[in-house]
Amino acid sequence: MYCSAIVLAAGCGARLKSKTPKPLVKLNGLPVILYSLKTLGELPQVKEIIVVVNPSNKKEITRIAKRYSLRKVKGFVLGGKARQDSVRKGLAAVSNCADFILIHDAARPFADKKTISGVIAKAKNCGAAIVGMPVKCTIKEAHGSWFMVHKGGLVKKTLDRNKLWEIQTPQVFNKDLILAAFKRFGREKVTDDAMLIEKLGKKVNIVQGSYNNIKITTPEDLLIAEAIARNLSHPGGGTGKK
Repeated sequence: MYCSAIVLAAGCGARLKSKTPKPLVKLNGLPVILYSLKTLGELPQVKEIIVVVNPSNKKEITRIAKRYSLRKVKGFVLGGKARQDSVRKGLAAVSNCADFILIHDAARPFADKKTISGVIAKAKNCGAAIVGMPVKCTIKEAHGSWFMVHKGGLVKKTLDRNKLWEIQTPQVFNKDLILAAFKRFGREKVTDDAMLIEKLGKKVNIVQGSYNNIKITTPEDLLIAEAIARNLSHPGGGTGKK
């Protein structure tokens, strides 16, 4: 099995309100992107890593890969205008030997080895698998989009949270399947790569991950991530990276 990993680190991270690019922000003294690259690099199923960067962080991320001897990092490509464009460019750079494609956001530094191995194994059996966690909060659907009702709105209905999952990355797909999905639906607006597979009418399996696998988007997320990083580095914390 040849699994190529695409790590997305091309976003500007405007909502983080940091002068330092998000992938380079330090967590417990280490850059955010290093956590994902190190974990993926230590998994035997992952044969290569392609990092999608932007002009402002390419030089430093390249330096990090060299400094920490991340030998499975095989290439750096510049991302596109939107996330889908960045994924497409990553797909174009993977090896012809790849059977499966793993797509992961660099802004999720705490995906652990057990979770990643599990989603790869599920994708190997089923063709498409994603990581997620059961929703803990009550979720209500409002009339109109969130940006229209953020100052107040009307509840349309309460959703059954027993059927709801908060979806994370990594997401893993058979290469031919994800390429076909991008070819047919890659220009449509979606919020994750699995939606393209769903549009093909194919089944997507969910593998339970971890509530630690947060996405760093806002300054508040960064505070939580720092606490998680410190806890995982504590003896017995279970980083999954040793």
